Amino acid sequence: MGKTFLEYDKPLLTTMVQGRTPERIKELIDLSVPEGAEAFGMQFCQMEEEYKTREVYEDLFSYTDKPTYVTNYRYGLNAGKSDEKLGEELCELAEYGATLCDMMGDYFDRQPDELARDEKAIDMQMRLIEKLHKNGAEVLMSSHVHKFMTPERVLEMALEHQRRGADICKIVVHSGDSLQECENLKMIAMLKSELKIPFLFLSGGECRLIRRVGGELGCCMYLCVHEYDELATRQQPLLKYLKAVRDNIQDYNS
Repeated sequence: MGKTFLEYDKPLLTTMVQGRTPERIKELIDLSVPEGAEAFGMQFCQMEEEYKTREVYEDLFSYTDKPTYVTNYRYGLNAGKSDEKLGEELCELAEYGATLCDMMGDYFDRQPDELARDEKAIDMQMRLIEKLHKNGAEVLMSSHVHKFMTPERVLEMALEHQRRGADICKIVVHSGDSLQECENLKMIAMLKSELKIPFLFLSGGECRLIRRVGGELGCCMYLCVHEYDELATRQQPLLKYLKAVRDNIQDYNS
């Protein structure tokens, strides 16, 4: 089996390796491999512009034999770029070796819940997904909502990701208390039942248990970090602890 996020025996421990330089990304990869990293997420919205070249991309994607997940969001050092430019860069990442490309669900039509509604924008998204596929990449569509949502709305968004051609659906919501967290945990079972594609359902807020057990309920991967440096997402668990949780749960169930 080649590099892929679509075939796996257990939810992948995907370590996010954000760096301003290629050297820092490689350093985080080297530190994460002994801890059990099974895939890597490179957020190129945080890398300095001077390094965004074919040579650097090909070098980074060939540096590891594990699947690579890439983002090219609007924030960080990408602030001010058009969605069209971000899409072009995402296609370059696909062409030069990225395994999985994360396309924001509101590319070409910015929305508070990151899901485009304009039909022209949706058509542009579907054509971009086709191009990413032709360039050899799998496609994840993401909507970072950052608020609690009803199960009906979560499912509606997930089915729309699927309809637009995404290989993986990613939705990030919020849980402000234990009741909302329980509802979010139940939503994973709903997505597992209703979707035909893999999904990643995450939550921010005060209660983030879902980030530690979501894979055991149906999510296709975990997002984690080796360490909490200045660019790391602090809501993502440390790899060494998350691996222990995942492996111990699976040993208990075997």
